[in-house]
Amino acid sequence: MFVSILIIAISLTLFLYWFRYTCVLILSTKTSRDYASQIASTNQLAFVETRASLNDESLLASLEQLHKSLDRDYKLVTYLLRHGSGTVVPARSLENRILMVDFQLMRLWYAAIHLVSHRHAHHALLEMTSIVSHLANAMGERTAVESSS
Repeated sequence: MFVSILIIAISLTLFLYWFRYTCVLILSTKTSRDYASQIASTNQLAFVETRASLNDESLLASLEQLHKSLDRDYKLVTYLLRHGSGTVVPARSLENRILMVDFQLMRLWYAAIHLVSHRHAHHALLEMTSIVSHLANAMGERTAVESSS
């Protein structure tokens, strides 16, 4: 019994490590053209300003306001990814799915930690901003490919 629990715990730990490392790798990749700012301005998204507020301590607004803004942006970007071309696109890339799960995990982490640790909540919001930016960039790439064909 103890050995089974130990194996499960080690497997879960390795899976979580793999998941976090994969998210970091996906978010660190750069594309030849960044569409995120264009998508943000076209759809009145605030994640660019949110990132600027998080990076500049003198502009740091309420973390809760920034969190609500990121939630709104995330919902809109994921909606556009699914329905952007006029038809529902059920199959999203594995990268996008992993990042969507990561966003939800960061949301839970933020909810659990924001009253206790300002620094950890700040880090969670930064990662959430990166995820929204990556998804917006994916939306822009897809729109560019569709318009060129």
